[in-house]
Amino acid sequence: MARMKFLCDADRCIECNACVTACKNEHEVPWGINRRRVVTINDGLPGERSVSMACMHCTDAPCASVCPVDCFYTTADAVVLHSKDLCIGCGYCFYACPFGAPQYPKVGNFGSRGKMDKCTYCAGGPEADMTMAEYEKYGANRLAEGKLPLCAEMCSTKALLAGDGDIIAEIYRERVTTRGYGSGAWGWQTAYQESINV
Repeated sequence: MARMKFLCDADRCIECNACVTACKNEHEVPWGINRRRVVTINDGLPGERSVSMACMHCTDAPCASVCPVDCFYTTADAVVLHSKDLCIGCGYCFYACPFGAPQYPKVGNFGSRGKMDKCTYCAGGPEADMTMAEYEKYGANRLAEGKLPLCAEMCSTKALLAGDGDIIAEIYRERVTTRGYGSGAWGWQTAYQESINV
């Protein structure tokens, strides 16, 4: 079975926010919630990089580990989803997630902010596929239609990739090799504290 993953190529992202807009429109996400956002590092300086961020659908998701009601689950495609029917809105997942993916739908005092919302990888939720109940709670279920997440499909520079993790990794490996970076790929030395020729 495929392991569905996202990858954002920082050398291609131009901070256009088409991915953010596509997600909000496709799922009719409420005002104040961004299931996807673009983060820019060194904004306006040489070496500026932008990265499109959302839930990374972790293999060992920290949000699922801390949830006291076990509302998070992983699909056969390795997409991490949650049940809004089980969620109590405690916010533990919000604090555990290193990507800031789970969010409260409202601002206010504890208990009045509602149940958590997060990127669904356009896979809906626990309700039956393609039903109105599923759409109202989680948005469009593009995976059930045989499509990829709209955020990646709308990326004009193809910086944001979505799909089978092995295929995405191969595409990125080819890009890095073509660029001639090898171990000079952005972030390599920071992550591994060494230079390795590819």
